[in-house]
Amino acid sequence: MKPDESAESAEFAVSAPVLEARHVSRHYPVRHAGRDGLVGRRHVVHAADDVSLALYRGRITAVVGESGSGKSTVARVLARLEPPTKGELLLDGHPVGKPRGRAFREYLGKVQMIFQDPFASLNPIHTVEHHIARPLQLHGPRRGRAELHAEVLALLERVSLTPAEQFARKRPHELSGGQRQRVSIARALAVRPEVLLADEPVSMLDVSIRLGVLNLLQGLGHDDGLALLYITHDIASARYFADTVQVMYAGRLVEGGPAEAVTQQPAHPYTRLLIDSAPDPDRRGALTGGRAERLGEAPDLADPPSGCRFH
Repeated sequence: MKPDESAESAEFAVSAPVLEARHVSRHYPVRHAGRDGLVGRRHVVHAADDVSLALYRGRITAVVGESGSGKSTVARVLARLEPPTKGELLLDGHPVGKPRGRAFREYLGKVQMIFQDPFASLNPIHTVEHHIARPLQLHGPRRGRAELHAEVLALLERVSLTPAEQFARKRPHELSGGQRQRVSIARALAVRPEVLLADEPVSMLDVSIRLGVLNLLQGLGHDDGLALLYITHDIASARYFADTVQVMYAGRLVEGGPAEAVTQQPAHPYTRLLIDSAPDPDRRGALTGGRAERLGEAPDLADPPSGCRFH
């Protein structure tokens, strides 16, 4: 835990996990065309294999890896957008059942996802107020129009979109990328979730506004007690933003632990390569050994090697 975190955040950390994945895998069947152009034999892509992960109240867990490593697949499985091929999910210690009925609806209310592209996740024909009011109508008690409007304004103020009345009337195309992402966060908060899954939430934003969005998310985790999963390819931001870092390569978690320990004393060679390739003025030569080796190509996930996939 970082030294400047509050005692309240430390209290959250000792609780049981809110959301847990146990030995979760996600495989995709595909068919490759043969040399004659006809459909060839069936393959299975191992996008995520044997992933175990626990998210705690008041704690931020980062999953770091390059594109195609399977980190977004893990987030989509946790959000129940895709079913796991193997393994199980537990919410508040209870196994998660099939995606239907009241239990599934309650799960969706407790676990919310923030997507990488804020424009694609917002309907261009609707106002900001409509986007935020809709989940309030679907998941909460019946409200009058005035009460609903007041809650929308409060959520906009919570994500620092002020004056809230003006932003409520705008449509997505009238907002900047950072403002659209803040609307997405407000929409996720509308159902009072316990878990936020943030899939590369700042990668499509201008560098100048990324820090503001990350600080907002960090406050939701450390101050408001949400369990937060931060998916990113940027291990430098994970070090400063997260409490725990999990490193993913070719569908598998290869290393994990406290953010400071993983980024300052990595045990796995792939983690070391990620750190050596990331500009970080505060590292001050903590990692030695000359220039990083060439990474090469990741293994074919339709035919993954046995043992460690980084060899």
